[in-house]
Amino acid sequence: MSMARRELILGGQKSGKSRRGEQLAAAWLARSPAHRAVLIATAQALDAEMRARIARHRDDRAARVPAMTTVEEPLALAQAIRDHGAPGTLVLVDCLTLWLTNLMAPPGPPRARVGADRAIAELLGAIADAPGPLVLVGNEIGLGVIPLGREVRRFVDALGGLNQQVAAACERVTLMAAGLPLTLKELA
Repeated sequence: MSMARRELILGGQKSGKSRRGEQLAAAWLARSPAHRAVLIATAQALDAEMRARIARHRDDRAARVPAMTTVEEPLALAQAIRDHGAPGTLVLVDCLTLWLTNLMAPPGPPRARVGADRAIAELLGAIADAPGPLVLVGNEIGLGVIPLGREVRRFVDALGGLNQQVAAACERVTLMAAGLPLTLKELA
């Protein structure tokens, strides 16, 4: 499995995108004992089901890639990439969709919400400046029916825009379907 300097992995739910990111991290770690891998997890445990899901993912990830460390950061993604990136460290972000959800519909008062446009600009800067390999995972949700409701359509549009901007910043873009990778973009 070849390593791109920056890769975006997109797919639907349960398409294999997170597993693909973990495989890239495991391959990176196997290349050299000096290599490190850090997962930046963006999910928030806001209810019992999500707490159980996060715990299951944490356990599964530890079994598949035991040497990878995990950092939980639901909002300050650009800063987390800057803090944990290094030439010998692969940073895996899982996932952009949850991160954007956290920005656009966070719990708490509206005055506490982060501006999504500013946060996306900061993320694009962190992607450009990443000193080591960077793998970003996100959902492709624009393939189905147009959702009912203004807020849901606003989110789908925003995610489509985020995916396009991140894809433009990456050397490789992979679409996952049924556990199979399809390369959409590959720059040498």
